[in-house]
Amino acid sequence: MRKIIHIDMDAFFASVEQRDRPETRGLPVIVGGSPERRGVVSTCSYEARAFGVHSAMPMRTAVRLCPNAVFLETDHRKYSRVSEEIREIFHTFTDLVEPVSIDEAYLDVTENKRGMESATRLAREIQREIFLKTKLTASAGVSYNKFLAKIASDLRKPAGLTVIRPDQAGAFLDSLPIEKFHGIGRVTAAKFRSMNIRTGHDLRQLDVATLTALFGKVGAFYYGIVRGIDERPVEVDEERKSVGKEITLSEDCTDRRRLRILMRSLAHKVARSLQKRGLAGRTVTIKVRYEDFQTVTRSESFTEPTQDGVRIGDIALALSLKTEMDSRPIRLIGVTVSNFPSPEELNRPVQLEFDF
Repeated sequence: MRKIIHIDMDAFFASVEQRDRPETRGLPVIVGGSPERRGVVSTCSYEARAFGVHSAMPMRTAVRLCPNAVFLETDHRKYSRVSEEIREIFHTFTDLVEPVSIDEAYLDVTENKRGMESATRLAREIQREIFLKTKLTASAGVSYNKFLAKIASDLRKPAGLTVIRPDQAGAFLDSLPIEKFHGIGRVTAAKFRSMNIRTGHDLRQLDVATLTALFGKVGAFYYGIVRGIDERPVEVDEERKSVGKEITLSEDCTDRRRLRILMRSLAHKVARSLQKRGLAGRTVTIKVRYEDFQTVTRSESFTEPTQDGVRIGDIALALSLKTEMDSRPIRLIGVTVSNFPSPEELNRPVQLEFDF
């Protein structure tokens, strides 16, 4: 049986800023740029969350909820450097490290460099070393698979540690609200609730055939996780080549305004993923699939790398004019950013663009 730890840094960008700016400690801090410019909240401190502010919220909404907050620009390079420090700590415990984003990772410590049998003790040591070396706190989840470790790390933030043992998993999952299942988003949770499925216990009553009929192949994943089954191994990170998002529409769409709104939304989701991973790219690609399943892609490259959601959206919409999106029913659209600078290029004094 595997021993998996999921480490999730607490309010990462905001915590780094509060560490480096002592005058902001204890104050609501919102990272994302000037409140006078378009954009969304990248990360906010726990003091700001008390006002209802959260990541991905439009900046104008954050200003309304917390007008006296400290608003700071995103410092992509600094967060990437801190993230590398934290990953170096992980590798002193195990070589099986799978970064999920700039501020979280899975570690398989079944066999580890410290020769410790207790994954719980290892998790505490990781939290302690992160704090000693970076002055930042992390939350940890410990279990026998990735799914349960991920859920556990989110239960006692900040600086929390939650362990879900094999003999505890069944009761824990039965009582878990459906929207708390990692991998079940708001839309899917709403669909489950419309079926009167509100907890893991309710979900466990559906057989795999029903779930697959309702949700496709991901239905089989839901069938497994509600039973505490997740065989995915911790995979050592490979260099990411692109970041993209796409959406398959429930019905072929001819509403041009809706399609443009969806493409803008995808562009901002891609931008948030880039920012979370500390990446910026120089090529934007869109994918459009027509009602007859014919699929086309269109790309544009530029000199300076970007993680700017507005700019990515502008380019994506301009590229859509080179398709038949305005004249044919559409069943899928997607936006991808690629062509990331090499480490050598990042060492040059290049000014990156941000969404804030």
